[in-house]
Amino acid sequence: MRVAVITGDARVYYTAVRVLKRHGIGFYSLRQGEGIPFDVEVVVTDEKTAESLDFPRKVIVRGEDFIDELLSLLEGREHFNQVYIAIDPGERPGVSVVADNRVLEVQRLKGPRDVEPILELLRRYPGARIKIGHGARRQRTLTLKALGEVLGYDYQVILVNEARTTPRVGSVDSPGVQDIVASINIGLRKGKERRIGELLEVKEPSKREIEDIKRRSRELSGNITISSRLAREVAVGNMTLDEAIKRQREKKGKGD
Repeated sequence: MRVAVITGDARVYYTAVRVLKRHGIGFYSLRQGEGIPFDVEVVVTDEKTAESLDFPRKVIVRGEDFIDELLSLLEGREHFNQVYIAIDPGERPGVSVVADNRVLEVQRLKGPRDVEPILELLRRYPGARIKIGHGARRQRTLTLKALGEVLGYDYQVILVNEARTTPRVGSVDSPGVQDIVASINIGLRKGKERRIGELLEVKEPSKREIEDIKRRSRELSGNITISSRLAREVAVGNMTLDEAIKRQREKKGKGD
């Protein structure tokens, strides 16, 4: 929503809301003194309120024709040649929106299957392309499967070599910062177009990889070693390591 309506004049409010709804323009309805959300580009208001309102772009409602000025301001927003939604795959994927080498926004997902924020970004940035790092194969597979279920397995993404994209950050929050910065670096790099389905054609894991996953399950849980079958499911991206540990713990509980 790029518009906020701020006015104490009931007539102005009624007119503004009626016209905005007629044109399908989403808006915030705010009281004077309330914080204006970061995504607001234009405030619609009355003459008296406008004098005390500290906001750079204001449209004063004197009649329904205010919509012409509003649309002119909204359509004059900056246009980008190319927008990328970049993903650094992992247990908590970092995501950034990079447009013409500018970072527009960043966030960190709750988990590898948490793709709704990515889908929302695709809705907000029509024509944007998805870039994803080639590392963290198991978590990347989970993310791609979740995206493929919604976008289709023929959907094209850009696979990026993410070597040296993750910086060293010396702070207690460094893992989260590293994921975000890595996603920005992925967004700035070139890559190869691949179908999601093509990237999901995973090879059978090696015995060494299976044993490594079982070792990590012990480290993560403290006392649970998942079975080779569950380790394989993790390796091919059918479940997360946390899910496998939970499954093994439930199985052990039933056995006890």
